[in-house]
Amino acid sequence: MTATAIIRTYFAIAGAFTLSASLIWGINTLFLLDAGLNIAEVFIANAFFTLGTVLFEIPTGVIADTLGRRVSFLLSLIVLIISTLAYVAGSLLPLGLAWFCLASVLLGLGFTFYTGAVEAWLVDALNSSGYEGPLDAVFARGAQFTGSTMLAGTILGGLLGSLHLALPYLVRAGLLALAFVVAWRMMHDIGYTPRPLELRRIPAALQQLTRDSLQFGWREPRLRLLLLSALLLQGFMMWGFYAWQPYFLQLFGDPAAVWLSGVITACISLAGIAGNSVVTWYTRRGGRRTGLMIPAAALFALCMVGIGLAGSLLPAVALLLLGMGALGALQPVRQSYMHQIIPAENRAALVSVDSMAGSLGGIVQQMVLGNVALRLSVPVGYIVGGSLSLLALPLLLRLRRRGTPADQIAPEAAPA
Repeated sequence: MTATAIIRTYFAIAGAFTLSASLIWGINTLFLLDAGLNIAEVFIANAFFTLGTVLFEIPTGVIADTLGRRVSFLLSLIVLIISTLAYVAGSLLPLGLAWFCLASVLLGLGFTFYTGAVEAWLVDALNSSGYEGPLDAVFARGAQFTGSTMLAGTILGGLLGSLHLALPYLVRAGLLALAFVVAWRMMHDIGYTPRPLELRRIPAALQQLTRDSLQFGWREPRLRLLLLSALLLQGFMMWGFYAWQPYFLQLFGDPAAVWLSGVITACISLAGIAGNSVVTWYTRRGGRRTGLMIPAAALFALCMVGIGLAGSLLPAVALLLLGMGALGALQPVRQSYMHQIIPAENRAALVSVDSMAGSLGGIVQQMVLGNVALRLSVPVGYIVGGSLSLLALPLLLRLRRRGTPADQIAPEAAPA
């Protein structure tokens, strides 16, 4: 496959996955509240999702590095279909907090099969094709494409949720099945040879690769700084992305206006696309990756604090969109920096280590900030979480001072 064909395949796979996943993103908190959970229990259920990602990130990343990226992604889709339908069952019966916690752990398992696998597939396939352009631009344009599918998914999810809050979950399960067909036909391991294992050897191989990945991830100074920053920034977003839904509807004056959650989530997609566009412009100029990561992280953290201080709907929405745009500029450059310093044989596992760091931060922050929201208020949770996110700045400044080649972007034209 040519580099262009590989990039298009990546867009198709990631777009189909994001479209199906995003159907519930704008209404998930409202769905759980409607199922009988209170605001603290909602974030307990979300924390169990994050716990699932922590427990399974490394093992599933190792599976992608042995049995293959394609196998890992197909397993992701199967598990996500089952866990999505379990959510619906928990709401309709209803089955209470314990059921949603179990379903959330299973949901986390499904996402861990995805994280690392598709991204590693893209990088390995591009390397095998002789592609020499900046990965930053590819990741940015991929994020723009998935942002567009997220826009469509959240609008559709909001409309379906206005009819019945379980409908987006049922449609999501159907679209995940469609994504399975797309991946089965289009996604084949390129530039990487799977390593089939005998059943009796799998536990030992998983243990060895897990140990190697964790040791490399922590002992490599640059990757360690990226992991610690993920603990703060991505960890907060696991709370902040869902906490605004009931808060903004309260500011709007109509807690039942599900359509508004869909519209705001769609606008978040557009804000992310705008942030991705900044990356495309920045990579054409060359420069240093930390030159974009540091101001983007600072802007994101300050906007999150501002949401807690806003007090009315329009300023709060504007700050949320500005912060998500900053995150859209930060993530692709951060991804590219990471892929410059990790070895191909552990690529998927180390991407999973990075995701696990964000999940660990998410477990702590969802539990803590969920209780802050219950006992004090959601705005106070944003002020506390945004202030903690500012602690990522010294880590990124230290990363910049290392001045390594991975920080430098070659001033090459972005790919078509």
